[in-house]
Amino acid sequence: MSALGALLATRSESGSTGMRSRILLGLVCGGYSVGAAFGWGSPQVAVFMGDFGLAAAALVAAVSCFLYARTGAGRLRPAWLLFSLSSAMAACGNAVWGWYEVILGVPVPTPSLADVFFLCFAPPAVVGLLVLAKRPVTRAGWVCLALDAWLIGGSLLTLAWSLALAHTAHMAGVQEASVAPAALSLAYPLLDIVLVSMVLALHFRRAGVNRSAVNTAIAALALTVLSDAVFTSPLLRSTYHSGQLLDAGWFAGSLLLAYAPWGARRGARRPVRPGPPRAIASRPIAGSLAALTPYLAAAVCTLGILYNVVDGRRVDRVVIFTGCTVVLALVVRQGIMLLDNISLTQELAQKENHFRSLVQGSSDVIMIAAPNGTLRYVSPAAAGVYGREAEDLVGAELSSIIHPDDLGRVVHEVRRFLAAPPHEEPTTRIECRFRSGTGDWLNVESTVNRHQGGLILNSRDVTERVRLQAQLQHNAEHDPLTDLPNRALFTARVRQALSGRRSGDPGTAVLFIDLDGFKQVNDTIGHQAGDELLIQAGRRLQESVRAGDTAARLGGDEFAALIMGDGTRDQGAREYQVHEIADRLRLTLSQPYRIGASEVRVAASIGVAFAEPAISPTDLMRNADLAMYRAKAGGKDRVELYAPQMQADVVRRSELATRLRTALRDGEFALLHQPVVHLASGSVAAVAAQARWRSAQGILFTPAEFLRVSGDDDRTAELGRWLLEEAVAQAAERARAGHPVAVSVRLSAARLLDSAPPPGSVEALLTRHGLPSGALMIEVADSDPRVSFDALEQRLVALRRLGVRIALDGFGSGFAAINALRRLPIDVLKLDRNLVEGVVESARLHKITSGLLRIACDLGLQSVADGVDVPEQVLALRAMGCTHGQGMAFSGPLDEYRLRRALVRGEFPVPGIPAPRPVMAGGSIPLLTGSHTETPVPPT
Repeated sequence: MSALGALLATRSESGSTGMRSRILLGLVCGGYSVGAAFGWGSPQVAVFMGDFGLAAAALVAAVSCFLYARTGAGRLRPAWLLFSLSSAMAACGNAVWGWYEVILGVPVPTPSLADVFFLCFAPPAVVGLLVLAKRPVTRAGWVCLALDAWLIGGSLLTLAWSLALAHTAHMAGVQEASVAPAALSLAYPLLDIVLVSMVLALHFRRAGVNRSAVNTAIAALALTVLSDAVFTSPLLRSTYHSGQLLDAGWFAGSLLLAYAPWGARRGARRPVRPGPPRAIASRPIAGSLAALTPYLAAAVCTLGILYNVVDGRRVDRVVIFTGCTVVLALVVRQGIMLLDNISLTQELAQKENHFRSLVQGSSDVIMIAAPNGTLRYVSPAAAGVYGREAEDLVGAELSSIIHPDDLGRVVHEVRRFLAAPPHEEPTTRIECRFRSGTGDWLNVESTVNRHQGGLILNSRDVTERVRLQAQLQHNAEHDPLTDLPNRALFTARVRQALSGRRSGDPGTAVLFIDLDGFKQVNDTIGHQAGDELLIQAGRRLQESVRAGDTAARLGGDEFAALIMGDGTRDQGAREYQVHEIADRLRLTLSQPYRIGASEVRVAASIGVAFAEPAISPTDLMRNADLAMYRAKAGGKDRVELYAPQMQADVVRRSELATRLRTALRDGEFALLHQPVVHLASGSVAAVAAQARWRSAQGILFTPAEFLRVSGDDDRTAELGRWLLEEAVAQAAERARAGHPVAVSVRLSAARLLDSAPPPGSVEALLTRHGLPSGALMIEVADSDPRVSFDALEQRLVALRRLGVRIALDGFGSGFAAINALRRLPIDVLKLDRNLVEGVVESARLHKITSGLLRIACDLGLQSVADGVDVPEQVLALRAMGCTHGQGMAFSGPLDEYRLRRALVRGEFPVPGIPAPRPVMAGGSIPLLTGSHTETPVPPT
């Protein structure tokens, strides 16, 4: 069963159960009334039903009220217990009455035990009604409650005494010598008057707890009192006998009292339908009863006195006394009402002044608009908030001060709010723009409430908050330095371009731009100059793109541009057009920048990627990024279009880098050595240690191949430590085997300045393996501009103190070669491979190489030529004065077994006749690695 079906079933079951109970109650009471009206068929049955039937009904009411008091009456439990006791007294009285008439078959004596029980019916009911009444909270409230009860009771007593009780008392005093019958004749009507007074008083002062049960109980007692009043009338009292129709009133009153708590409980269990909350009137001490009681009391007393005067009888003393007390109570009651009204008036005036001060002193503007939109009230705060006097706004149309662009939205929201149920949406919030006194538009936030068909608007100026939010939003989406869109906003606009009406336009393109040489600007003239360069570059980029395009700064020296397509389907023409735009941007960004008194130049590498069907913004931007890095790898200062092969290269490099990370751990690296040969004698002067990586496919990768793709400084440092330690360990093992030869290890300047390996660790390494410090030479590359010469000089001096020899690798290729030669403690110069390769064919390179070798000779340094691959190079270098060579002209890199065989042989054949030049001092020099001149590319 669905939830809705279960809910309907529950409601139907609860409603049908309550309806069956009420129908059954009506049938029982109706059946009893019909039986009493027709005399029940026989006098005996009538007497029985009139006595024991009423006793049974009263007993049922007593048991019902008692059970309800024990199970769920809450704080009203004493009242229901008293109602149970009152019904029990009625049941006992009827039972005694039936004992005389049915069992004994004799008339009921007057007075009898039944009269005692009947007289005990009213007091518990009266006290129970007092418990049900709302308790006053002040002394004046208690006094007013007592006065209200006496006003009702005294008025009823005056009228009843004038109509019947005076005659009854007179007849009882004449016919009976005893006082008991006379008192009994008056006791019933007097107790009924008290009970009626409490019923009427409770009608105005009943508590709000379980209102349905209380109302039903009051109705039951009222029906019982009405039957008692009819019974005590002189006309019916003399002819009454058990089983008459009057018994139906008592019977119905008892059953209604029995039904009261349980019928109300079923109603309370029913689901409450959502609806507007009932307004509970907050009445002061002088409530609605206080407004009617004085006039009703005076009218009733007047009727009692007029009846005696019109009938020609002397006004009874009881009527005079009761009337006087009623008048006195009326005067006192009116006096209390007057004092209470004065107090309420003062309190109301005080609250009115209080709220007027709050409204007039509030910084918010409070406006009341009529149903037609006319402003009927505007608080004085309008002068400070809107710059317009409140008097000028009163009478104006609310729509006249709202911005035209916001008016439609405001009207729609107001209509929706007024159509919604008030209990579901008591207020709403509207934000729009109001016209100020200066003609400007202010952002205003208003809380709207209903008011007599119109509206109450509590408005405040939120212009600064709106501006701050707009500024924060701008800051979140723009670069703080150049004020261009940042990566987040650029990505959002790319996504919008790919998902809008131009989503299928293949002409949409993304350009990634990187400033080549920007880092050198930061390092040479400072970061402040670098920031100024970025600002100027961003301004140039913004001015160069079209109005519908987007220029952005992604971070650092990386910029981007989104070029929107123009709808053309000619892909070749579109590629040419975008390439032309990109090339124009490259030329613009490559123009000199004026920063202070300096003129700075940087280049721009640009990658272009075109949108494809179903491509995501992330993939499109990644393609442009790949193209940009391909442009940098291809020589920088160029434009590169994305091709699918670039992604395949990235995947291959990523896989290679991943395998490289595990190669050191799995022992996949091998150490080879290439001999360094003395050009005059052919003897092996040293060996250069070179690392090779043997992949799972058996391929040996050189450092230039696997370090280019690793992109991992930690792995590179780890490889450098492994290379140094393995080279020292194998050199020491060869020396112990009778093949002492110096070993050369190439380390970058950055690695020398890292925490590993410091001089102490090199010394510890030499000591641990037993290798003399003179047998180790470290080759230092001079091509890293980030390295501080001062720190590098201190490190190399410390190494030389250990006996380690220092070689300057790649001499002749870097801008800092001469400076390094001037400042660093160098023992050996190692010519760059690029000089050696063209030394035979190029006369220019021949002269340059010859000059460098003369410098080495003049400084007393030994020289090594790297990449000597052909005999002609050997002859040319030897003729220039080069002392040592390394290359394929002698031998390639050798494993340990082949190296030892070469060392046993001791020399390699040297082409030509050896020149009579001395061998290097010490007989050995450290070896250099193979080619290390590959240009690194940024990691992808």
